Amino acid sequence: MRTSPSIWLIMLALLGTHMAGMGAFLTVPVLAPAIAAETGLSASLAGIHTALVYAGALFSGPITQGLLQRHGGIRVCQGALVVVGAGIALAAIGHPIALLFSALLAGLGHGPITPAGSHLLAPRTPARIRSLVFGLKQCGVPAGAMMVAAVAPILAISHGWRAAVLAMAGFSLLLALALQPLRAVLDADRAGPGGAPLRPWQDAKSSLSILRDDTRIRALTFAASSFGIAQFCFGSFFVVWQVQVMGAGLEQAGLMLALAQGSGVAGRIAWALIADRIGALPVLLALGVAIGGACGLLALAGPGWPSLIIAVVAVAMGASAVGWNGVMLSEVARVAPPGRVGAATAALGFVFAGVMIVAPTLFSALVLGTGGFSLGFALCGLAGLAGAVALARLRFARPAP
Repeated sequence: MRTSPSIWLIMLALLGTHMAGMGAFLTVPVLAPAIAAETGLSASLAGIHTALVYAGALFSGPITQGLLQRHGGIRVCQGALVVVGAGIALAAIGHPIALLFSALLAGLGHGPITPAGSHLLAPRTPARIRSLVFGLKQCGVPAGAMMVAAVAPILAISHGWRAAVLAMAGFSLLLALALQPLRAVLDADRAGPGGAPLRPWQDAKSSLSILRDDTRIRALTFAASSFGIAQFCFGSFFVVWQVQVMGAGLEQAGLMLALAQGSGVAGRIAWALIADRIGALPVLLALGVAIGGACGLLALAGPGWPSLIIAVVAVAMGASAVGWNGVMLSEVARVAPPGRVGAATAALGFVFAGVMIVAPTLFSALVLGTGGFSLGFALCGLAGLAGAVALARLRFARPAP
């Protein structure tokens, strides 16, 4: 009989999965100035790329529950990483059509990653450390973003942006292989190809129905989507903003984004430890307010601001706009009905993806329309505050009689 791996090993494997998956979102935006210099496309169109990635995830996320029942969480993660890697690699062609399909394919692969991780962790994690385990797992998101932000520009400068793209794609494929030793034990509960027929439309409806039926999941989903607007607009535009507005070089701008993502790693751990002591909702409410303040500073910043101040703002954005996810997902896992953690997470991901299709596209339109980034960052701050309001109403709502 095989011994089940420890919760910490499972968490570490999923952390790596999230690291590799972040290449879907940030490889092209981080390299946007270099790609734009060769292709003539506007670097501000990085927001369109992010929206297209989420368009792919919008389709694959809601059908994940059926895939999990049929194949198991590890196999779903492996398949997702292979599709992500293929999508990233497609961008190396450099043609606008290839960039479009690259984003869609990478997003299609990314959609199942978070629901699969929650499916694997939720039944195996003791309640007393739930926020910590989920927070550590979600550290893979900023850690992956930090890796892309720091490594991709260096590779682009030394070997060309196409080499940087292929390196990020290769990392995703390597992580898919690294998960294989865990498959036999962790996917033992799968029904198998003959026991759980794929019904994409029914699976999607089943996952999304939880938003109608559960007020708590609905409020958490709204807050997560509001916080995500700030998180992914920041990740998509912070490098371009530094290059175009602050006059920074690509390598320096990438390292500043890496600093912010590193702060997100530290934040996810710190907020998880605090949430396990005082509860998730107070922590999430405070983070929504912090997102509003940090985005406000970005909206006010200009070329005369010292690099040290920009670094402080980057750290604040990282700790708040990047640091909230683990606590949020642990709270979703806590309040989800038994056996429906994957469905609740997928439903959150569906709405999140829908909002992310609109938000970065709107940000790009605002940059092109106003010639600046201030209005876009200000609206991101308002979104964070709106999420805080939704959580405050949930926290102080009277329990049902």
